[in-house]
Amino acid sequence: MLTLEKIKDAQATLSNAIYKTDVIRASKLSFDYELYLKTENLQKTGSFKIRGAYYKISRLSAEEKKKGVIACSAGNHAQGVALAASKNGIRSLICLPEGAPISKVEATRGYGAEICLVPGVYDDAYNRAIELQKEQGYVFIHPFDDEDVIAGQGTIGLEILSQLVDVDAIVVPVGGGGLISGVAFAVKAVNPKVKVYGVQAAGAPSMLNSLRDGKVESLSSVSTIADGIAVKQPGKCTFDYCKKYVNGIVTVNDDEIATAILALIEKEKIVAEGAGATPLAAVLAGKLPELKGKKVCCLISGGNIDVTIMNRVVMRGLIMSGRQCTLNIELLDKPGQLVEVSQIIAGCGANVTGVHHEHAQAGSAVIGCFLRIDIETRNFEHIAQIKEKLTQAGFRICHS
Repeated sequence: MLTLEKIKDAQATLSNAIYKTDVIRASKLSFDYELYLKTENLQKTGSFKIRGAYYKISRLSAEEKKKGVIACSAGNHAQGVALAASKNGIRSLICLPEGAPISKVEATRGYGAEICLVPGVYDDAYNRAIELQKEQGYVFIHPFDDEDVIAGQGTIGLEILSQLVDVDAIVVPVGGGGLISGVAFAVKAVNPKVKVYGVQAAGAPSMLNSLRDGKVESLSSVSTIADGIAVKQPGKCTFDYCKKYVNGIVTVNDDEIATAILALIEKEKIVAEGAGATPLAAVLAGKLPELKGKKVCCLISGGNIDVTIMNRVVMRGLIMSGRQCTLNIELLDKPGQLVEVSQIIAGCGANVTGVHHEHAQAGSAVIGCFLRIDIETRNFEHIAQIKEKLTQAGFRICHS
């Protein structure tokens, strides 16, 4: 049984094994909220997962430790189990989805684990891990549906309450539900007045759907840049805890997640992976309007973003926040047109980053041409101002 005493025991066990990560004021992002960030992206292994994995492994018997441990993960749980096993002198085998970011795969291997790549997503890796566990006798370390693991994650809730004693609400990423189950249980046990909200990716709303329908359900597929919470089916334990202790769950799409990742980098100098940015994405997108004016803590659960997609995510964030814009302008193919367009854009305080010029297509003036121009802007109002100035100067802006 999960109890507050067990979570406090986990806190004592973890005291010399993990960091007590900071809660920082996100003043540059606090538009409608008094916003704080719990920086688990700066935890050992770059994620909160070390908490649950270490506590679970610390409680294994000597006989169980001899058998070694096996786990499945999209990446962060893998690293937590690998490091925890290594520190306890235990052999570990980790099953990861074949599409897991290479950086996470190599980091897991670097912490001392053996790796088994499995075609498909997290749930396929889970099924393979169960097969190997039965065949070879490993102890299975579940990433979320285990009360020792949940207790370890619950230590974050106790830390937040000690660091931010008058917090009104805590917003938590949700995949399988282990993190929010532990946090919500701990928080409600200490201060029932504090609200706990979950955030799932719109492309993987397994817990949201299950709570809505009153039973654990499995998605046929998942699709999101938040690979850490791309889970088809929540756990039985976590479903029960979320049903009892969580105040609500909302979803955010990939564009909203990308915008939050960019905001964290630019405004707070914090690197978060997709899953870790979902709480802020929900806040910035206005998904929790009932919390406006309240003291809100977003749990930034991890920072292990795949560097190979960082550029794409940042670019998408720029576009979705009005910081990057492409204009298609029809004009006459005569000297001075490009100069005039450039002067208007410069006069509005924007910066040209790319220019492509091509002759007009069928249906346009014979001497016409098209100018596709990429510009850096401040926001959507700035883009609208530039378009208005260009239109007033006689240029026709085409919809792409």
